[in-house]
Amino acid sequence: MTRFDILTLFPKLCEGAFSESILKKAQENQLIQVRCLNIREWATDKHHVTDEPPYGGGPGMVLKPEPIFAAVEAIRTPESHTILLGPGGKRFNQAKAHELGQKQHLIFVCGHYEGVDHRVTEHLVNEEISLGDYVLTNGAIAAAIVVDAIARLIPGVLGEGTSPDDESFSRGLLEYPQYTRPHEFRGWKVPEILLSGNHAAIRQWREAMAREKTKQQRPDLLRGDG
Repeated sequence: MTRFDILTLFPKLCEGAFSESILKKAQENQLIQVRCLNIREWATDKHHVTDEPPYGGGPGMVLKPEPIFAAVEAIRTPESHTILLGPGGKRFNQAKAHELGQKQHLIFVCGHYEGVDHRVTEHLVNEEISLGDYVLTNGAIAAAIVVDAIARLIPGVLGEGTSPDDESFSRGLLEYPQYTRPHEFRGWKVPEILLSGNHAAIRQWREAMAREKTKQQRPDLLRGDG
């Protein structure tokens, strides 16, 4: 069973994502375990303070190192891999999801406000990950997305007979177009080849459509820099 621990000041932000649908069933089937833990539980002062103004001045608040170190060290094991979620990290993608899916225990430290004390980055976490070139209100939102992307790659999570191998990014391409009933809708018809029953021809069509869609929408993936 793969374990995910999310350390955040706002655990309810991510709890909902794991209480419905596929990820709920994966937990019930003991394929994964997800815990959303409040960093304040490891703050030792009277008021459970977890943030302070930045040294050197500037707007906002910075998460203090003490409760974060205490939280990670309390739940970390030799198999743990600790990740800081923040805009300064390397961009998350499907290849990274596959890589992290091989870990037994993932700990996510969620940034907030103006970020976390840099000593967390330097001396505590194994790596820093960003969802993209934009800023979110809270790292717990990013954590929910990253856990979802990783968990669905774990065998059995998507259900028997279902595989993520043909999805977007699985082979460096976007997924081919999908159609379902009715055959004709408002004058737009499903491509006849999908109704032909010729599975070899359908595979070739899907491969060509996936490559063409990728060329139009995400040429960076074909160049290998996506």
